Formats: sequence, C-alpha cells, structure tokens
Amino acid sequence: MWITIVILVLAAIFFVNGKLRSDIVALCSLTALLIFQILTPEEALSGFSNSVVIMMVGLFVVGGAIFQTGLAKMISSYILRFAGNSETRLFLLVILVTSAIGAFVSNTGTVALMLPIVVSLAASSGMNSSRLLMPLAFASSMGGMMTLIGTPPNLVIQDALTSAGYPALSFFSFLPVGLVSVLVGIVVLMPLSKWFLSGRGKKKDARRRSKSLTQLVNEYGLSNNLFRIRVTEHSGLYGKTILDLDIRRKYGLNILEVRRGDSSKHRFLKTITQQLASADTVMQEDDILYLSGDFVQVRQFATDYAADILDEHETEETRAANNALAFYDIGIAEIVLMPTSNIINRTVKEAGFRETFNVNVLGIRRGKEYLLQNLGNERVHSGDVLLVQGTWANIARLSNEGPDWVVLGQPLTEAAKVTLDYKAPIAAFIMLLMIFLMVADFVPIAPVTAVILAALLMVLTGCFRNVAAAYKTINWESVVLIAAMLPMSLALEKTGASTYISNSLVAGLGAFGPFALMAGIYFTTSLMTMFISNTATAVLLAPIALQSAEQIGVSPVPFLFAVTVGASMCFASPFSTPPNALVMPAGQYTFMDYVKVGLPLQLIMGIVMVFVLPLLFPF
Repeated sequence: MWITIVILVLAAIFFVNGKLRSDIVALCSLTALLIFQILTPEEALSGFSNSVVIMMVGLFVVGGAIFQTGLAKMISSYILRFAGNSETRLFLLVILVTSAIGAFVSNTGTVALMLPIVVSLAASSGMNSSRLLMPLAFASSMGGMMTLIGTPPNLVIQDALTSAGYPALSFFSFLPVGLVSVLVGIVVLMPLSKWFLSGRGKKKDARRRSKSLTQLVNEYGLSNNLFRIRVTEHSGLYGKTILDLDIRRKYGLNILEVRRGDSSKHRFLKTITQQLASADTVMQEDDILYLSGDFVQVRQFATDYAADILDEHETEETRAANNALAFYDIGIAEIVLMPTSNIINRTVKEAGFRETFNVNVLGIRRGKEYLLQNLGNERVHSGDVLLVQGTWANIARLSNEGPDWVVLGQPLTEAAKVTLDYKAPIAAFIMLLMIFLMVADFVPIAPVTAVILAALLMVLTGCFRNVAAAYKTINWESVVLIAAMLPMSLALEKTGASTYISNSLVAGLGAFGPFALMAGIYFTTSLMTMFISNTATAVLLAPIALQSAEQIGVSPVPFLFAVTVGASMCFASPFSTPPNALVMPAGQYTFMDYVKVGLPLQLIMGIVMVFVLPLLFPF
C-alpha cells in the first residue's frame, strides 16, 4: 500500500515540477507499478483499452473534422454575433453554451465538440484562446451536474440510493446543484482566467512568417481579373482539350483551374474536384473554367464557343465573393530563383515548369514590379520570385528539387489550413447524429460506439483530405497521459490505500456532526479525484457516505450529493478528468496552470457546496 502511495506522490511532484512531459511521468509511474508487481501487465495496460481513452481518440478525429470543414468557423461566427466585441460577453457565452450541452452530452464529448469552435471564436475575435479553453473544460463538468445523465458519478449515487431502498432521484433533481456550480464557476473563473491564462500560448517568433494563400492572391491581384466560364452540353468547348483551344495565343487568356463537380447531384453528398489546366484536360458538361485576363477577351471567348459567362452582370464585390480561387486540391506558392540557377535568362516556356513539374507560372515579382500577362515568352532573371500553381503534391516536389530555386514559406502548412467548406453540411449531420446516439437511451448503442462511428464517417465521407490528416488531429500526449494514469485507481483500490484513506478521514470527523462529516466526505472525494478517475472515486466513496449518514441518523441524500459534486468538480489536475486533458495541448497549459486556476475554484466550490447542499437536500 505504501509503495503505491509513494509512487503517486512522486508522480504528483514531477507533474508539478513540469520539467518532464506529463505523458512520460505517467508512463514512468505505470512502469513502477509493474516493477513492484503491484499490477499485472494486463491490469497496467488496461487503460489503453478503456472506453474513455478510445472515446478520446475518436473525439479528437471528430473535432478535427469539425475544424477542417469550416463548420467550427461557421458556428463561431453565429456566436460572435451575440458576443460583439465584448470579451466578457464572449466568455459568458462559452461557459453557458458549454454547460447547457454538458447537461445532456458527456463532458468529454462536449469539450471535443466545443474545442474547435472556441479556437475559431478566439481567432476571429482576437482573444487569446488559452483564456477560454480551460474554462471550457471546467464548464463541461459543471454542466454535467444539471441532469442525471450529465456525468457518471450522478448515476453511481443514484444506484447507491436505490440499492439501499431509498426513492430514486428524478432526471432534474441535480439541476439546482448544477446551476449553483455554473454560477460559482463564472464568478471565480472570470478573474482567475484573466490573471493567469491570458499570457498562455503566446510564443515569440522572430522568424519571418510565410504569406498566407489569401495574401498571395491579393498581392498578385489574381482575383482582380478572374472570371468563370461554364461548359454546357451544346457549347463548342464540350469534348475539346485545352491544347485544342490554344486560348493563350488566340485570346491572351490563362486558364488557372478547371473545377468539376462529381456525378452525384445530391447536395448533401456534393464533392468538388479541382484540376490543373493541363494540355490534355478534356472539357465536360458543367465544368467551370477559371480564366485570368482582360474581360473583353473573356467575353469574346465565351461568345465564340457558346459558353456561359457567370460573372458578367455581377458587381465587383459579388464577383469577388463568388469566384474566388479555392485551394482544396490545387495550391499556389512563391519560389525565388537562385543566382546559380540553370534556368536564368530562359523564357518561362523554355524552363519547362509545366512539362517537368506539372505546375503553371501565374506571375513574376521582379523588385516592385508584378508581371502577370504573356508570361510564356518572358525571360526570368536572378532573384525573380515566381508564383506557381499546381497540386499540393507537385508543389511539395518543387521543395526537393535541386539548387535552382527556394520555395518561400511553408505552402503545405498553409494547405492544411484550407477548409473543405463544401463538406460542412456532412460534418454537421454526423456531429448531430453522434450527439443523438449518445443522448438517446432507447438506442442500444454505447457512447464509445457512437463516437467511433462518427469518427469513421468523418473520414469515409471526405471531411479530411486523407486518412493521414485524420491521424494528425489526435493528440497522443493527452491519450497516453489518461491511459497510463487510469490503472493508478486500480492500484489504490487493489492495495487498500483508497479505502484506508477514506475510512480514516471519515471516521475521524463523524463525532463533529453532519456538517463536518459531509465536509470531510466532500473534500476526501475531491482530493482522491485529483489522482484517480471521478467515476472510480464515486464508486469507492458512495457506500461509505451512505453508511456514515445512516450511522448518525440523517438523510444520506446530501452526503451522496457531496460525493458526486466532489468527484465531478475536480479542476486542479490535468488528468483528473478527460476534458482537462483534452484542452491541455491546445491551450499550451502546464500542470501549474491547473493548480493556479483550478485549485482555488475547486476549494471555493467545495466551501459553497458544504453550505448549499443541506439547504437543497436537508439532513
């Protein structure tokens, strides 16, 4: 027993110290339990197959898809309409919306759904996301106190009461406790998050930031002379290749992109495919050609081939919104030519970018001058910056090709930021389906199954560019941290340490009356939840609380509520609840950040509840 306690204390010291990564500390403590044969290998590794851990992995993927499809940004824009420019109003909205969702959805699921939305909110409002993410995690736990299904400890005390022959609690018996929790949380978190979390996540970076895709489009004026032509069945373009059209020589126009919808006409299943305008691209019905050049020539081209011009009667503002270049499959990047380059003094056509790398040159920046017309016969000079267009894979190839040029910035990083906004309706449907399956008791599907199903659907329906992008959304540090710490509760229970601690504390306070005894149960639960899961703590302490109340002849209801609130309102540690761990990497928090913000909240919440619970549920 004492070896287990020593391992736990040492782990806590290293967590607080922060010099070792939290997942490494958790793995070291797990290894120590194995070495001293406190746990068998099967017991030690049980955390990695725990449904909570599997659910976390799935929720990372679901949250990533919500962000990747732009759904998070869409939802955040609606919330921002209510918040305006007020940080206080935005903070309150995040707390209240999260608490409301947390009342019906697991706190882990609530945080996974809200995390990308809150990150987008913070970015749009100019607020540091670190100030919102830890309160987000805490609010999900506070909201879970509002209903019977909000958090597992609520179900644990319900089972303890009914098993002992007491009347069952109703679905909303917890609502007053939850409302008090949210109120206390808002009052305490508003100043603490401002004092301790506002400076988190701000990394100084002296390196020059790469230009975004939007900045490149604006700098080279690509949207200023960009027009769309639709190929119809009766158009002279139908069935022809770009080589057949010879559009650059005849009209002085450049085809930047061919955008093609899939064969499905169903809006929900809509998929957009972008194709680089290569010589052998065959025009199909409903293809959209993105042309760059003089509008008079664009209109002449459309007239000659009986094609529909889409932007002729639109205002400049409307056209800019509708015909903007997208970068789902095709991207742009700048390359600077080196003095030793073999293509110096050659024309763009002779340089062979299209033939060798399958990329187009859209513009040349020479000093302060931008060359955008008739580039094929333009000779390139040392120091010229070329704006190239191609698939993201071909742009990546340019980075690896010889000493002739250097690709500026990090185009693939910028590509990862491009949202697949046409997939947002699919992501929204899958998200709502997951919530429905998790909330609906009459559907025989476990929450972890609903999450796995949602994660798979996000990948299969194309809400990610590829499977690798889905894997990249998983934060393995948080997953390993929780998986390695879960067996600690088993070790404490197996060695009798948890029972010894709880019985000793409760027995010593029984003589001081129901208030003192209930306070002892509450803070014992709160302390233990810092190191083992809240559900395990509730299972251990619920029968002790029930027996203690019966021994002194008072109602066990406030005592059991002290157990569930103490188990759920644990904020001083990143691994006490999965939501705390979920926001840790996104907020760039350390263990001490949870101590600075979470510990005062946990203590104040406990003091308030010791006085409020007997008022709501008399002894």
